[in-house]
Amino acid sequence: MSFYDTEKELLIIIPAYNEEKNIGAVLDGLQNLSVTDIAEILVIDDASRDNTAAVARGKGVAVITQLYHMGYGSALQLGYQYAVRKDFSYVIQLDADGQHDVGNVMKLYECLRTVDDNGDSPDLVLGSRFMQGSPAYPVSFAKKAAYAWFGGIIRLLAGKKITDPTTGLQGLGRRAFAYYAGAGHFDDKYPDANVLLQMLMLGYRVEEMPALMHQRTEGTSMHWGLGPLAYMLRMTFSVMAVWLRIRWIRPDSGKRCAAEETSMPDAEDLNDHVVS
Repeated sequence: MSFYDTEKELLIIIPAYNEEKNIGAVLDGLQNLSVTDIAEILVIDDASRDNTAAVARGKGVAVITQLYHMGYGSALQLGYQYAVRKDFSYVIQLDADGQHDVGNVMKLYECLRTVDDNGDSPDLVLGSRFMQGSPAYPVSFAKKAAYAWFGGIIRLLAGKKITDPTTGLQGLGRRAFAYYAGAGHFDDKYPDANVLLQMLMLGYRVEEMPALMHQRTEGTSMHWGLGPLAYMLRMTFSVMAVWLRIRWIRPDSGKRCAAEETSMPDAEDLNDHVVS
């Protein structure tokens, strides 16, 4: 399988690292719900040491394999660049570990396409575990404190209440993912509260919707051991750096998307990494 030559407007991006035990069920779920009738699926294998790429390939979806382990954010950004080059209108990103219920996809897609009275649609739609209408999702006290901390910072600095500032379940309109695809616009490791603050401060429309999520049952989360502490410190500094950069340097309102596309890899360069 090479690059998609399709008229479908929706691309589902699934970054994956050592998820051979989980990704098959995620892809089966998407196919069982007929999501593949209206969307193409792209798995970005971030140089997994197991059979993640082979499992995904066996499900008949496109797979890009990174030569080196670059991190969650880098994998996502490669997917955004792919979406721009292939002229998709919408992107939905799912984790490969099965925590994001595939039943959320159509709801995210519907939200992305919903137009308000002014004729505007959201640039970003976040699947939230914690807003009213979301099924119960148990979390530890430490994680609750982290969500509250980053949600509070975003509300203070950007004036927007975000109930789930670390959610990886997101839908993006073209304006948003084209901006993310540009150099220097996206965190290559942990694109969470820092990136949301950036987009809000740049004037992008960010909305939330209730989402069903599950606990991981196989494999290891990227937030384990001392990881959560390192994440908290790194993200706090990153959030403040974003605020200082945008507040004082005052870049444009995020409308350089077309210009940024010229700095992205050519389709031929990306094609070198697509596994058939």
